[in-house]
Amino acid sequence: MATSRWKHRPEGSTWGDFGPDDQIGRLNLITPEKVKQGVAEVREGRTFCLSLPLDYPGGAVLNPRRTPPVLSATGTDERPRYNMPFSADNPLHTDVVCDDRVLLTLQYSTQWDSLCHVGAHFDADGDGKAEPLFYNGHLANEDVVGPIDYRTGEKTTEPIGARRLGVENMAAHGIQGRGVLVDLHAHFGQARKMVNRDDLLRVMDQDKVAVEKGDMLLLHTGFSQAILDMKRSPDGEKLGSSYAVLDGRDDALLRWITDSGIASLIADNYGVEAVPSRPGGPAPHAGLPLHQHCLFKLGVNLGEMWYLTELAAWLRQHERNRILLTAPPLRLSGAVGSPATPIATV
Repeated sequence: MATSRWKHRPEGSTWGDFGPDDQIGRLNLITPEKVKQGVAEVREGRTFCLSLPLDYPGGAVLNPRRTPPVLSATGTDERPRYNMPFSADNPLHTDVVCDDRVLLTLQYSTQWDSLCHVGAHFDADGDGKAEPLFYNGHLANEDVVGPIDYRTGEKTTEPIGARRLGVENMAAHGIQGRGVLVDLHAHFGQARKMVNRDDLLRVMDQDKVAVEKGDMLLLHTGFSQAILDMKRSPDGEKLGSSYAVLDGRDDALLRWITDSGIASLIADNYGVEAVPSRPGGPAPHAGLPLHQHCLFKLGVNLGEMWYLTELAAWLRQHERNRILLTAPPLRLSGAVGSPATPIATV
């Protein structure tokens, strides 16, 4: 199944399955029929906001590269457009206006990972050399351009951004369909638990959770509730040693994600999988195995640090686990990640 970009694809990947130029991966499985299945889950008309406030967790403890948003007024220092008379030249105008802008780290809080958030070195063209690639063989430094070409160390003269695979493709497709929630917190509490396939399937069996092709899978661990409770002063040591995380080194779990046909994988914790992961073997391997499996091989977008506490409690009380999930990212051309304000409707 060779394409113009690659002759060989990673074993077990979906490269080419949705077309040689596909940029949205398994979001293709969210078909009109899946949207109708999600709508069919709406019985009460009640909605739940699944986003943390975007200035949480607070500080830069969880990731020193990611900092809180900074709001400022448009206009000038002398005439900032905040509580400003609309027209100083016309005393008859009664308007008072505010207008602002934001410096935003796109993956600071509740977020989506695009398919070019994590790639891998892989010999896709068969020349015997592994090259940095992203989902469906899209090339680093050509399809995804950064400030530095790490192969040569040279700075890039072009504007940075994803020419392919950016979050705008997710937004244009629309992310609305059936979500299915697994309540790991109800079974494991606050304990740090590396969840493997058997653990996940046991919980799903006990709670009568069924996942079908094209569903979006949500995992409630309690992590984001802890972030809220810390009121913008996160305890990194406590957060890093508590709550359930997926064990990305469990090959059986990765195979289950493949076989399940889920369209996306979402959690209320920092990275869905354990970060850092368990140590790998002596051969070259992924540092973020679940990220590489989902984003690079399968085209499964990851959602991180969603707020699921209130939804999970309501679903458990009403013996339900399926919802209509509406969760578009920003339609920001070239971005590799995006904040989100998802809504669950039950």
